[in-house]
Amino acid sequence: LLPPLSKYPHWVISPIIHTTIYNTHNDNNKTEAGKELREKICEKDASIVFYYSPYLRTKQTLDEIMPYFDENEVVSCMEEPRICEQQIGNFQNVHQVLDAKAERSKFGRFFYRFPSGEAGLDVYNRVSSFISTLIRDCNQHVMAGHDVNNLNVVIVTHGLALRLFLMRWFQWSVDDFEQSQNPENCELIKMNKIKDLAGYAWMELEEKDRVSLDLPATCGVPRNVHLHRGADSGEKVK
Repeated sequence: LLPPLSKYPHWVISPIIHTTIYNTHNDNNKTEAGKELREKICEKDASIVFYYSPYLRTKQTLDEIMPYFDENEVVSCMEEPRICEQQIGNFQNVHQVLDAKAERSKFGRFFYRFPSGEAGLDVYNRVSSFISTLIRDCNQHVMAGHDVNNLNVVIVTHGLALRLFLMRWFQWSVDDFEQSQNPENCELIKMNKIKDLAGYAWMELEEKDRVSLDLPATCGVPRNVHLHRGADSGEKVK
């Protein structure tokens, strides 16, 4: 029998309770994520900017990650409500939520709106707003003297919010998003900065991460990149 969660706000539910109730993956691999992130951010004099969702489970993940980095490496660490999980109601009834998720699977994740909650489109709009803040913050860090080519941004968020962030950044279609799948619990998804010989720069999704998210090859690069790159400037440098 599934116990009701009507007295627990969704954003303060621990990963263990969330996993038990909603049957989501919880491999207890937050520490492994910290180790892997440390291996990826290994440049000398690397600078790191953290953004994290205010949900309890993302805060706990951040707590496991932070010990792998020295204080002098961390430029900032900011809570960001716009990257929190899709809102599916206030004090939730488990059976109603599971019924709504079953209905969503038939209707489509992007446009389906939970009763008293959000549609995927709403999450898309707020993560789009966050991207503008992210770019402004990075510009401010550069003005403060940090090397933009050695600045790493780490976003600790949730599966659906992550995919909608990537959808906005890489300009996926709604069909592309609907085809995609959430990453595994605490799986790292990496975007790499790429430059071509003409000096134009963009972000690319790592190939293994694109495959993990079940995305077509065209979704690993922003669609507008092809508008700016000349036919003879195809060679890339990282």
